[in-house]
Amino acid sequence: MGIAERLRELEGDDRGDAAPRVKRPATRLARSVGNGGEQVGSAPQDVVDEPVWEPEVADVQPRPAREVLPESVRPFQQLRQRAKEQLFVRLGHRLYDPSLDDDDLARLVGEQLDEVLRNEPTPLDEAERARLVRELTADVLGYGPIEPFLDDPDVTEVMVNGAGQIYVERNGRLALTDARYTGDEHLRQVIDRIVSRVGRRVDESSPMVDARLPDGSRVNAIVPPLAVDGPSLTIRKFSKRALGVNDLIRFGSLTNESAGFIQACVKGRLNVLVSGGTGTGKTTLLNVVSSFIPASERIVTIEDAVELRLAQDHVVRLEARPSNVEGRGEVTIRDLVRNALRMRPDRIIIGEVRSGEALDMLQAMNTGHEGSLSTLHANTPRDALSRLETMVLMAGIDLPIRAIREQIGSAVDLIIQISRLRDGSRRVSHISEVEGLEGDVITIGDIFGLEFAGEDGPQLRPTGIRPRFTQRLADQGITLGPELFGLGAEQPRRGWV
Repeated sequence: MGIAERLRELEGDDRGDAAPRVKRPATRLARSVGNGGEQVGSAPQDVVDEPVWEPEVADVQPRPAREVLPESVRPFQQLRQRAKEQLFVRLGHRLYDPSLDDDDLARLVGEQLDEVLRNEPTPLDEAERARLVRELTADVLGYGPIEPFLDDPDVTEVMVNGAGQIYVERNGRLALTDARYTGDEHLRQVIDRIVSRVGRRVDESSPMVDARLPDGSRVNAIVPPLAVDGPSLTIRKFSKRALGVNDLIRFGSLTNESAGFIQACVKGRLNVLVSGGTGTGKTTLLNVVSSFIPASERIVTIEDAVELRLAQDHVVRLEARPSNVEGRGEVTIRDLVRNALRMRPDRIIIGEVRSGEALDMLQAMNTGHEGSLSTLHANTPRDALSRLETMVLMAGIDLPIRAIREQIGSAVDLIIQISRLRDGSRRVSHISEVEGLEGDVITIGDIFGLEFAGEDGPQLRPTGIRPRFTQRLADQGITLGPELFGLGAEQPRRGWV
């Protein structure tokens, strides 16, 4: 058997007997075998006997939004549904009794479930019984099939794309899970349970909502008619323990020198913006930066949904409120910023500026409320300044661009840019000083920058530029040595102050 015949046989084996062979026209160099040698000519010819090698293409089929449960699973699901209905009949309004705390309610549900399952004719072993009780308790009191992911410390985000598709993020990577809700109604019940605890609502007239879990995790839900394929739920988890500066240094997000520099800037009452893209860790970094505020100062935080967890005692937390069913009662971030100015704050922390509140924030920074902190979405420090200009224009006040840039240049002192790298890690990529307005352009200078060269991977290093506000900090007794900026003789590595 020749080589060509053997290759055809192998190709047929790979494709199966039922797969018809397709003759492909291909241009080959004609070869003639001579005495002990090979002559290569240039005459093209159609070759149908030899296989034509083509790149393999993965056969990717779209995952159906809702899968039909196999026959072996349906009896268990039917038993679960019957037990759940009987549980609601037995407990009724007691499930929503505000006088019962979570432990009492969980114990009551467990007792009633045991009694319901004893009356079931379907036999269950101990493992199946424990699983059913656990799932029903999660359905009635918790968040259904996503409950294990919320308890998993390695999961940082949970994304529910309709009842039949649940993704999670681990170590910066997305993964599809086997968990699913029984239907859209089941998912809607969980969404209603989450948003009702923080005084929010979601329905056809108000189909989008931002809320939070009791541990502070951020929740976004959107339902039909806006969500075409069914309700969607996204939960960005907060760690059980708030991360500190030492954690960020250990993860490589910061260095000892950069952390010490940021602490000096916060203690020196500089106005700081934390900038970054979606999911880069802006809120976590803002928590760390806020921890440098002295405990003796009065702090007022303003957020759409409360997420910041400050360790200081003297903290007043304010939260915006959407309008009610009649379209009244809305309290915006702008309203809260104006109100905060009358609360005798030493520091104002805005969770995130998104629109016209940027103008009120700049006004506060320029009228004696120094040391303010906030976050915004931007890819670079330069983009952060451009976005601030745009958001000031969204306030509805017709201001010339030069006046806006003068306000930004005199109000903002420092921009900390955090980025998410390709490997999923989150690193501070720039620490930049806003130097002021030169002509019609706001100038900025990088004090620290992320270097990608070297065997140790990306490292945040000083650029060798001393910031202009060094003397301003020195007037408050805060001295920054030249070695902090990579200047002068080599000094031993110092920990953050």
